[in-house]
Amino acid sequence: MSTAVDSVAPGTDPEGLDRFRSLEALQQPTWPDAGALADVAARLSVAAPLVVPAEADTLTERLAAAGRGEAFLLQGGDCAETFADANATRIRNKVRTILQMAVVLTHGASTPVVKMGRLAGQYAKPRSSDTETRDGVTLPCYRGDMVNGHAFTPESRIPDPRRLEEAYRISTATANVVRGFTQGGYADLRRVHEWNRGFMLNPAYARYERTATEIDRAIRFMDACGADFDALRTVEFFLSHEALILDYERALTRVDARSGRPYGTSAHFLWIGERTRQLDGAHVEFLSRVANPIGVKLGPTTAPDDAIALARRLNPDNTPGRLTFITRMGAGRLREVLPEVVAKVTAADVAVTWVTDPMHGNTITSDSGFKTRRFTDVLDEVTGFFEVHRELGTVPGGLHMELTGDDVTEVLGGSEEISDAGLAERYETLVDPRLNHQQSLETAFQVAEMLTRR
Repeated sequence: MSTAVDSVAPGTDPEGLDRFRSLEALQQPTWPDAGALADVAARLSVAAPLVVPAEADTLTERLAAAGRGEAFLLQGGDCAETFADANATRIRNKVRTILQMAVVLTHGASTPVVKMGRLAGQYAKPRSSDTETRDGVTLPCYRGDMVNGHAFTPESRIPDPRRLEEAYRISTATANVVRGFTQGGYADLRRVHEWNRGFMLNPAYARYERTATEIDRAIRFMDACGADFDALRTVEFFLSHEALILDYERALTRVDARSGRPYGTSAHFLWIGERTRQLDGAHVEFLSRVANPIGVKLGPTTAPDDAIALARRLNPDNTPGRLTFITRMGAGRLREVLPEVVAKVTAADVAVTWVTDPMHGNTITSDSGFKTRRFTDVLDEVTGFFEVHRELGTVPGGLHMELTGDDVTEVLGGSEEISDAGLAERYETLVDPRLNHQQSLETAFQVAEMLTRR
């Protein structure tokens, strides 16, 4: 596959890419200066791509394998990245957490793991209201650093298109850091013990250390047998985010010079959210035109016919790996809703990779006022996801998590038994609560056990 791409100049419309502009586009900011937005879009349209088509095509193949049960997708990262946290240490911690989870899954279930970060572009979030009111003052809601600032001031909350360029710049730097960690030796499987450094004093990590010791013993055995370890030095690591702000995604669309197909080059994998998956909406229209593997979030109101119609529209050739359905139905609804959706989609012979997002359907407000989730609910939804697929004879293909590599206190429970009172200790998210490093590893061990019974 060629890695060369051609810019899509403003005013041109290859492959009908601009047809989305005639449709309703939900969850978009109201930009106050159309001229400034046009200038930013023009500059982004000739900027270097963050990813290239060949990498996106490789991911399509990997997701097809996950859909057949020959691999498993692990997708994780922040609910919403912030510009301030885009430093090498925090990026490393997220990558390390995903690598550790992947080691647990691969070792525990003997399953290849496709590693993907919600990284280098997850700077915008859909919101339930366009405005926020505090003490009688109403301002535009915070839509993520790509759009406006979190500070509750008129100046901060005005959508500013210059933030799209800042998001691109920081995403580029983040992607470079990720590649450095995953290609420069840090991800070497012979360093599994080092990834746990700094957490050894906490007994909750003993189980991971036992896994690392078993891997280390196996590697020493293979070394004694003369095995070639070049393949252990690096890992494939893909980038993803919700394709929410269409002006940004359109500006970063490029045409593969060899195939002539347009690709979204802001990430390898782009998904459509639960709030923007209208069949006749702008987001579905736009992503139907790009060649990347794409996902769609499916909430508890999803009708089977809607899922089938989305598949027909987004993947008309029924290409394996092209389409991923990410179910986010809540622990209390999943066992009721998901079976019919999966059964009818399967009966319709739709090629799809099924992934669970056990975070978004389980959000609550604690007694102390924090937006949080119960770790038990998260694990219960994952368990229900596997149960449904096991009963139907279909394939549970992946896990989509909001997590951080830091020891935050945003989700209730886990072996550290984070309480309502404990949420205030390190509650750092600006939008949705994330699993901390330890809770992420706990989840991986639970999922590894479920994979052995898949």
